[in-house]
Amino acid sequence: MRIRNLFFALLAVFALHATRLPAAEKSPAPDTEPPKVTPGQNGAPPSDAIVLFDGNDLSKWVNDKGGAADWTVNDGVVTVSGTNQMFTKQAFGDCQLHVEWASPNPPKGKGQARGNSGIYFQSRYEVQVLDSWDNPTYFNGQAGSIYKQYPPLVNACRQPGEWQTYDIIFHAPRFADDGKVLSPARVTLLHNGVLVLDDVKIKGLTHFDKAPTHYVKHNLKEPLRLQNHHSAVRFRNIWIREL
Repeated sequence: MRIRNLFFALLAVFALHATRLPAAEKSPAPDTEPPKVTPGQNGAPPSDAIVLFDGNDLSKWVNDKGGAADWTVNDGVVTVSGTNQMFTKQAFGDCQLHVEWASPNPPKGKGQARGNSGIYFQSRYEVQVLDSWDNPTYFNGQAGSIYKQYPPLVNACRQPGEWQTYDIIFHAPRFADDGKVLSPARVTLLHNGVLVLDDVKIKGLTHFDKAPTHYVKHNLKEPLRLQNHHSAVRFRNIWIREL
C-alpha cells in the first residue's frame, strides 16, 4: 500500500509539472507527422525561414522612429552607419535566428570600442557582437555573451574582417497578468558552430552600464533589434524561423 501511494504521489507531481510547461515546450502527439522543411544549400536559409536581409535592401526593417532603415547596403552586405538602431517590422517570440557578421579590418579602438554591435531579442535582451580576437574586455561583454549577464563558455571569435556566424535559439519569457514572470527568457548560442551559451536563463532587461535588475511585462512577440554602437560592423544572410 505504501509503494502504491508513493506511485500515485509521484504521478500527481509529474502531471502538475507538465501543466506548467509553456505550450511551445510540449511535445506533439506521437502519431503526428512532423512538417517537412528543406534545408538550405551552401548557407542558404531553410524553406520555412523568414529572410530578414537577403543582401538587396532593408525593406524588412525600420529605424528607431519607425521610418526607413538607413544603414548602408552594398554588395550583399549591410554596414552599420548613421545614428539609428534597426528594428524588424515583424515581431517575434520563440525563434531560431541565423546572423552572419564581420568586425572592421583593420580594427580600431580596444575593449568595448572595437567592433561593437548587438542583437536584441524582443528589443530588450542583448546577445553581444564584438571583435573579441585578441581584445580583452570584461567577460560578460565579449562576443557571444548575454551582455552584462553571461560570458560565453569559450571565445570562438575569428580574426577582424572574417565572417562569423551566430545561430541562436531564443525562448521568450512568459508573464502572468499581474506581470509576474512565469518563465524567464532562455538562449542557446552557437558561435561559428561552437556552443558558447547553453540554454541560459535571462535575468532581466539589458542595461548598458549595469547588471540586469528585473523584467518588465511585454508582449509575447516583439521586434528584433540590431544595435548601432558607432562601429562599422557588417551583416549578411539574416534569417529567422518561428518556433
